[in-house]
Amino acid sequence: MSDEQRETGTGWPEPAGPGRRSGPAGEPDPRPDAPDPDEISPLVAPPEPESRVGDADDDGGPTVNLAEAVAAPPQEPEPTSAPAPAPTKGGPGAWGGRLSSAGVMIAVLLALLGFTLVVQLKTTSTDPTLAATRQEDLVRIFSDLDSREKRLQQDIEALEESQRQLRSGEQGRQAALEEARRRADQLGILAGTLPARGPGLAVRFVPGGKPIAAERILDAVQELRGAGAEAMQISGAGGSPVRIIASTYFLDGQNGSLVVDGRSLSGPYTITVIGDPTTMSTALKIPGGVAATVAGDGGNVIVEEREVAEVSALHGPMKLEHARPVS
Repeated sequence: MSDEQRETGTGWPEPAGPGRRSGPAGEPDPRPDAPDPDEISPLVAPPEPESRVGDADDDGGPTVNLAEAVAAPPQEPEPTSAPAPAPTKGGPGAWGGRLSSAGVMIAVLLALLGFTLVVQLKTTSTDPTLAATRQEDLVRIFSDLDSREKRLQQDIEALEESQRQLRSGEQGRQAALEEARRRADQLGILAGTLPARGPGLAVRFVPGGKPIAAERILDAVQELRGAGAEAMQISGAGGSPVRIIASTYFLDGQNGSLVVDGRSLSGPYTITVIGDPTTMSTALKIPGGVAATVAGDGGNVIVEEREVAEVSALHGPMKLEHARPVS
């Protein structure tokens, strides 16, 4: 140990310094606050010098040297996360920050979808035809559609049965001949080259204050075809009837007459049609249909159901100039 240091009894050297003042050798310290030399034990460590900051912990922890603390650079405090500012009205915090482009696109698509649904609902709910239709008329229309569906289903089953018979080998030849005859008869009736008989209607058009227009007769023919009419003919007050086929046309003639395929007819007019009587009668009597339109013009439409209606008028075969069958 150098002359400048001395043992303190605690394991740490203490630099030599002025230390505790005392009187002459063997004399006590004359200061009033000096401790009694008899009470100081040589084993008790004197107080730490002023150059050290802090005391060692009871568990033997290190002490901090004042010189080292002064020489060391100051350490910056660790940043702490500041609390998020409270969202203000109308600021970015109110909407969770800026919206992404994907969010904006989704919002636009949802707005367009909602607008489309609203327009569709308004269009459906404001249909004037269905809104003015009575419940009984709606039931009739539904019955008409149901009957048409059943008729089409029967046609499909008949065609499938014909297909099975044609593929059954030797018996298919006879079935093919019968099928060809049946098809020829059907085409002859549709083309007006063969007479027809079956259940149907007799529709009579009685004019009122003004004659029955050609467009009213055409509307009646179209509604009857839509209701399943298979064969039709029209007759007037005098003269022979005229067969109605796909190419038949109607024109307004002179003095309130009606021109059908170039032949003049005078009223009243009667259309004889073969088909389902109930379905066709319902089609003519729906609101806004032929019967209502003729009644609005001052005329009247009389519909009579017949168990057997005969369509005897024939139409000459057409000479084809451009159409050819596909092989």
